[in-house]
Amino acid sequence: MNKTRKTIHPRAHTEASTYGNVHFDQSRATWNIFKVMSELVEGYERLDDIQPAVSIFGSARLPSSSPHFKDAEEIARRLSTQGFSIITGGGHGIMAAGNIGASKGQGVSIGLNIHLPFEQVPNQHQDISLHYRYFFTRKAMFVKHSMAYIGMPGGFGTLDELFDIATLVQTKKKRHMPIILFNTSFWAGLLEWIKTKMVAEGVLSESDTELLITTDSIDEVVEIISNHHKQNQYQNGNKKPEFIF
Repeated sequence: MNKTRKTIHPRAHTEASTYGNVHFDQSRATWNIFKVMSELVEGYERLDDIQPAVSIFGSARLPSSSPHFKDAEEIARRLSTQGFSIITGGGHGIMAAGNIGASKGQGVSIGLNIHLPFEQVPNQHQDISLHYRYFFTRKAMFVKHSMAYIGMPGGFGTLDELFDIATLVQTKKKRHMPIILFNTSFWAGLLEWIKTKMVAEGVLSESDTELLITTDSIDEVVEIISNHHKQNQYQNGNKKPEFIF
């Protein structure tokens, strides 16, 4: 109920099916809903048995000669050797590095591919390759099936995933999980801005910044995630974890 307006806005009436000359296409909208459902159902079914799983994010634009590519591959290999499945966005750059590293260990290599007009071409190192029309259904699968996030150097897409999972953990819509930013020099400016602007302006609590872990050590990444997994196993009695999301 809008207590500011004296009368309800004419476009707020639920029975309105047109606005101007635009007619609501109910059959098209219903079909789009079914497409969304199909992506969610397939993700739930295909990824049901991949735990424990870790998501790795980073730029699709970085070549295999990049140090960031090599770091991502080694992180994925080390985690896969310990039995963790690795989930990436399925494309090239850091995503390919994650899938290559996963394929060199015992874990499942998973790619959640997205249809884009540029950049996104599936890499050939995926044991499970899912394809999405919608970012939000794809993102839901990252959130549901991951017990840790690793952010390698990347662009808007990497930042989108980073702040999305940080918000879900902050608001307790997702159980606490490690959110690791690898390569401190790359992330330093962003973290400094968060502390000097967001915390200083009161839009973020000092404790919220503790959700983000920065490191340059692959050993530390593996240790943090392994310890978190062991703690979860102890708390859940080796049962399959239940996710809030």
